[in-house]
Amino acid sequence: MVDSSPEPTTLALGDRLVMGLEQFDELIRALNDHFDVRGPVVSSGAIVDGPLRRESELPVGWHDEQAPGQYSASDHGDDEYFGFAVGPTSAKPEFLPPHQVLWRSEGRGEELRFVEPALASRDLALFGLRPCDVAALKILERVLVNGEYPDPHFARRRRGLFVVVVECARPAATCFCSSMGTGPGLEDGFDLAVTELFSPHRFLVRVGSEPGAREVSRLSWAPATKEDEAARDKVLGIAMSRINRRVDSEGVPALLARNIDHPLWNDIAERCLSCANCTMACPTCFCSDVHDVTDLAGDTERQRSWSSCFDVNHSFLHGGPVRSSPSSRYRQWMTHKFSTWWDQFDSSGCVGCGRCVTWCPVGIDVTAELAILRDSERSSGVGAEAGRP
Repeated sequence: MVDSSPEPTTLALGDRLVMGLEQFDELIRALNDHFDVRGPVVSSGAIVDGPLRRESELPVGWHDEQAPGQYSASDHGDDEYFGFAVGPTSAKPEFLPPHQVLWRSEGRGEELRFVEPALASRDLALFGLRPCDVAALKILERVLVNGEYPDPHFARRRRGLFVVVVECARPAATCFCSSMGTGPGLEDGFDLAVTELFSPHRFLVRVGSEPGAREVSRLSWAPATKEDEAARDKVLGIAMSRINRRVDSEGVPALLARNIDHPLWNDIAERCLSCANCTMACPTCFCSDVHDVTDLAGDTERQRSWSSCFDVNHSFLHGGPVRSSPSSRYRQWMTHKFSTWWDQFDSSGCVGCGRCVTWCPVGIDVTAELAILRDSERSSGVGAEAGRP
């Protein structure tokens, strides 16, 4: 049991404290006082993001099993709050919904007006984001908030966001965050960071912002000890040892550029369904289509929906699609994610969450496909001759 502090104490950035189970419930309830809190919940046999009002709504005791093209989650009956990895949803739909009305026209003539949908009345708090998803959110912000063409709808929803990240103890078999530098731990980019510890069961909480300090200062907690810090290090060390998939990220852009005509693409195309599951589950893919819909009264809605480079019409120009074959569409996706994203946004477009591997119906594994390209060059000596910038 954690000895709670008797009086509210002012906290600062970088402070570390410990909460017991009751205090952890206090935190979730306190956030609900002035945030729309979203976090991991169980729905239809999967762990997804949903409204979160108290700790009992978390998937306590639930664990997941993931493999290429496979996902299952079940209640193991233990008391672990975060014994699972990422599910099919990420933070992306909170800021870039799958379907969204951008504006609607109303009235006629001089009374014609254009109306934008009302904003949510409360700021958003995302509770239980994993480090890879925080990295993905930063990528979306770089593109859709700080990029050349900002998205005002994304920016408005992002404003006032409160992030509670939970560090990973049980990464999935499809995770490869460690090789992308996005997990299983996190040192910045959050308001509060939580690590679940055991013997006794407690939560190490690190303060990452002034809003985070304000939220925790009014709650019960105890100062973290060296033993708590060591326990966190052990949790992250075990998690790191469980991550078996990886991407050798050195020189991947040049690797892909040298292999535009590699037979690998045709081999993948024989398996790929062009279903776009990988892009829908990806926390950084942001392509969309915009179209106008007019009702019988003559009012028009401008709507935006998710799109995908796996859609044959996504590359349609005058006369037809540029990428008409499944091989060209998969090559476009992988090349953009790991290569040309660097040219556009000065980072990789992949955070190693593994969703594209898990939710591919035929189990295509991007880490394995990149390894095939790398190995084929090593066996031929091409990579050594061309260098790897």
